[in-house]
Amino acid sequence: MRMDPTTLPRCAMHGVLLALILAACGDPRTSSPLATPPGKPERARTDLLESGAAMLQDNGPVAKLDIHLVGFHPMKDHPRHQMEAHHYCRQVNVDFAQCVLFDAEGADANLTGIEYIVSERLFEELPPEERAYWHPHNGEILSGQLVAPGLPERAETALMRTKINSYGKTWHTWHTHDGLRPGDRLPYGPALLAWSFNRNGEALPGLVEARDRRMGIDSAAIARRRQLLVPLARPQEGVDAMRSDFRGTTPILGVVDRNNAARVAEPAQRAR
Repeated sequence: MRMDPTTLPRCAMHGVLLALILAACGDPRTSSPLATPPGKPERARTDLLESGAAMLQDNGPVAKLDIHLVGFHPMKDHPRHQMEAHHYCRQVNVDFAQCVLFDAEGADANLTGIEYIVSERLFEELPPEERAYWHPHNGEILSGQLVAPGLPERAETALMRTKINSYGKTWHTWHTHDGLRPGDRLPYGPALLAWSFNRNGEALPGLVEARDRRMGIDSAAIARRRQLLVPLARPQEGVDAMRSDFRGTTPILGVVDRNNAARVAEPAQRAR
């Protein structure tokens, strides 16, 4: 049953509280995983085990994964290897969240990785060598690529406002997608460090568009709505980390590499 946000108390319409309340609403247009792991079906036995576990065990920490975000990740050392990623997250505190990643939002989705999200404040406390593992989020947010399915516009914008200037550390352990094509049928090889898209045109043609068609959303329209968040966006580290891996890209308004911003500011200060 979908919740009508107009029936909620007025106080619930403010901030991220509304986003958390409505996160379970979801969208009925779910995707199916592109990879099916091999294995002998034992439906009667496995169903019995699942039913017994559901009756006798609680969901523990999984029950707290109540925020659903959908975005895209290129692998940092393999820029043409890109995946749609469904994040199911728990906001641990104001500065830290942890997410489990799946390749779809249906019950048969494959678990493909993990992501930790930190605020700008916690990122600043990381050692310099550790920061190279953390990708910036402003490009994902301001481009309209990162969405929270099923949330009303105001709630989604409030949620994204809390993620502006944040960073994520993401490892993909199972590459079930390779762009729009099926990938590995089992989790082969080492985990790969994923990154974020930080310029228009870095995503493979059709990748974002396929998601938008399936989920009935318009990333371009979302990006226009999120222009109100641009004044909140500060230069971030890692924005240009993969820039040389792509050709024919254009900037996203409000998305600036911190090192590049420093180079631009320096001559301006000397001119004064």
